[in-house]
Amino acid sequence: MAFILDLLIGDPKNLPHPVQFMGVVISFSKGLAERIAKENKSKLYIGGIIITFIVVSLSGISGWIIERLFLFFETKNPILSTLIFAFILSSSLASRSLNKSILEILNLIREENTRDNLSNIREKLSLIVGRDVQHLDTNEILRASAETASENSVDGIFAPLFWIFIGTFFWQFNQSIPGPLAMAWIFKASSTIDSMLGYKEGKLKWLGFTGAKLDDLMTWIPSRIVLITLPFCCNTRQSIFKTIKASWNDGIVDASPNSGISEAIFAYCAEVRMGGVNYYKGKKKIKPIIAKSYPIASINSVKRILNLSLRLQLAWILGFFLIIKFINL
Repeated sequence: MAFILDLLIGDPKNLPHPVQFMGVVISFSKGLAERIAKENKSKLYIGGIIITFIVVSLSGISGWIIERLFLFFETKNPILSTLIFAFILSSSLASRSLNKSILEILNLIREENTRDNLSNIREKLSLIVGRDVQHLDTNEILRASAETASENSVDGIFAPLFWIFIGTFFWQFNQSIPGPLAMAWIFKASSTIDSMLGYKEGKLKWLGFTGAKLDDLMTWIPSRIVLITLPFCCNTRQSIFKTIKASWNDGIVDASPNSGISEAIFAYCAEVRMGGVNYYKGKKKIKPIIAKSYPIASINSVKRILNLSLRLQLAWILGFFLIIKFINL
């Protein structure tokens, strides 16, 4: 239900999003920690631990309280309470928003006056990628779109789906413990901390260390399940086993324990080359080439990535539904 609502309505702009509240708490805590710790690395590191604990705890407790309300009202008005709960739960997923952002870029590239639109395309791309975009040409914009579609499919869709499944699984045994919403918001909290503080530079190298490691830990299993399951949703030139092995070999050399693997499996399944030179705040970073035997990114290959992501989402939901049915037999 939450997945369907996310595909249909995404994140309504006129409604507050849980991540916005997380961001406010993180920003306030960051400023406070920096004023107290100043340049002291140990204090910054401790401050990062405290920030992570506070934001993750508040997010998990908020989700747990909403779950208590849902379970209470479910007996009185099951349809309405389920719809409201599913709507809130859908805020943890980014399927529609990710597809909409990338398709908007692809549509602009397809237009004949691409050169005139290039600055506009770069501006829209900057909203979904962390790299510098001001000098990217069309080919590099397409590569960036392919890479962010792959990585963000795991970070924004499959990882929260995994934790929603875990919370639902918990509820099969005891509905008093944190369930799908609490677990999803705990993950979103760690992901938001990482996106705001997880930079290996200046004070953030120490302040964002704990949040970044927690996000890596919570994405570790989902990214590897994607690695194993995505090949079943695509038709590749090689066997499923060889696709998984090649993706692992290419992805594991990336500095990130998860993003390299996420990009690699989508690259091999969509048959598109990824990796190369990127710039972050003016600093050059060379990412390993992934699936180098395949052609560079195109509009069609980026669309294939989006379609593969949708297929895998449906496969995951069907698989989990069957698992829950089996448990309840």
